[in-house]
Amino acid sequence: MNGFDWNAARDALPLVLEGFRVTLLATVLGTLVAAVLGLAIAVAGRAPSRFVTVPVRVVMEFIRSTPLLVQLVGAAALFTAVEPLTTGIAVLGIHYAAYTSEVYRAGIDGVPKGQWEACRALSLTPRRTWQAVILPQAVRNVLPALGNYAISMFKETPFLAVITVQEMVFEARKYGADHFAYTEAFTLAGLVFLVASYPTSLLMRKLEKRLGH
Repeated sequence: MNGFDWNAARDALPLVLEGFRVTLLATVLGTLVAAVLGLAIAVAGRAPSRFVTVPVRVVMEFIRSTPLLVQLVGAAALFTAVEPLTTGIAVLGIHYAAYTSEVYRAGIDGVPKGQWEACRALSLTPRRTWQAVILPQAVRNVLPALGNYAISMFKETPFLAVITVQEMVFEARKYGADHFAYTEAFTLAGLVFLVASYPTSLLMRKLEKRLGH
């Protein structure tokens, strides 16, 4: 490759991989937050009281209507005593929970009405109805969509650099600035993103086809 310094790429690789470790950690924990919180929001959205559903709807609309970058900077400014990585994970999780909640809602709405009626006929408690009947069916149907959001979150972790989280792109930029080797460092970061996300994307497609049958 003309103009590509392989020695610089070799030197940058350990730093890029260390940044990848932080990126992966933020993605995994952020996805867990989004999955759990999104489910809680979807269930809360079906509460009979408007004192619950209206505030939930307003907050979710606010999160979906503002950029992730603004949310990260705002959270970092408000919670200065919190570690940047912790803030970043929390913001990523809450941001994507606003979207996964809609995925869960669609999955819950997709459960046949006969299932609800059968639960009432059997006098199952609401908690038992959700745990044993509704959620297992709803979650199974939305797994591919949740996986796709996890991939999207992984690709948006570079935004964490604005709050000084030393993720992969942060490390690539730092190496590039210190050694005037931006091309090598960012190429490596891009390749790592590709190698990590593309097989996962294929797996999600395969899972979606399998669950669709």
